[in-house]
Amino acid sequence: MASLATHFSAFLFFFPVGVRRLLFSSSLYLKSPSHYRSKIWYFSQPRWKNLDLYILMIALPIASFSELFIFLSFSGHPTYRFAFLHQAFAVLIFWALLILIIIQEYIGTSFISESYVFIFAGISFLVDYSVIGKGIAGLGAVVYGFLGGLTLVCAGACFYLSVKPTAFFADFFLSSGMVFKGTWLLQSGLSLYTDAFGLKGCQKILPASPLEDIDVKCDLDEDSLRGITLMHFLFTVHGILVMILSVGLFGLLASNWNLRWGETRGPLLTELESSNMMMPLPEQELE
Repeated sequence: MASLATHFSAFLFFFPVGVRRLLFSSSLYLKSPSHYRSKIWYFSQPRWKNLDLYILMIALPIASFSELFIFLSFSGHPTYRFAFLHQAFAVLIFWALLILIIIQEYIGTSFISESYVFIFAGISFLVDYSVIGKGIAGLGAVVYGFLGGLTLVCAGACFYLSVKPTAFFADFFLSSGMVFKGTWLLQSGLSLYTDAFGLKGCQKILPASPLEDIDVKCDLDEDSLRGITLMHFLFTVHGILVMILSVGLFGLLASNWNLRWGETRGPLLTELESSNMMMPLPEQELE
């Protein structure tokens, strides 16, 4: 998390994936709540419509190797330097998760169970949590503390879905958590690493000397306290907006059948319809 570029790149990863997951999972749940079963990734048919997944398959290793190259060439603050190495490893873990998703979808559960893929997804979020805000203190630590909490919510949802994939509320929290994490990543990058959107009376995060922790430098203690209060307020605003977005999308899908995603696509819907057809019909009452 050492620059605005890494925050923006992470936003482009988490926010679209979270919104897409929210749309597909809600559509599937509304079609048949009693037969709902969460998927690690909601594939569309034909397969070219899964373009976002294929783009991530290419973009994530490029991002990981870019972070590794910066680690090898960066000669500044050691905490900053090793932050790039930790980020490279975290991005690589998410790339490995996408590979497992593709293997599970195209080869089938005989090779690897979806529950194990959910467990690996939870581990990926825990790895991400371990590198968030590493070596940053003060105001920056408060901002990244919120981000760490959102990451733990996503990890917990993944672990719960690995045990009970029929729990829609866990999938809802996972999707909303990824959207919230994406928006807060963007907010953190703008507030901590830019002058235009920085906090009043405080400078953007700059590399410190090898003996100092990295922190946002504020002119006065009052500026630092005001900045902490403002970030608490912004976090609350983000949470309210994400909840409105999530609940609003669910309500919109529930009220309009034509807006639902994945209604006639993919093997999951076929399995769902087959199970519905196999259900015994209630006996007619004798007149």
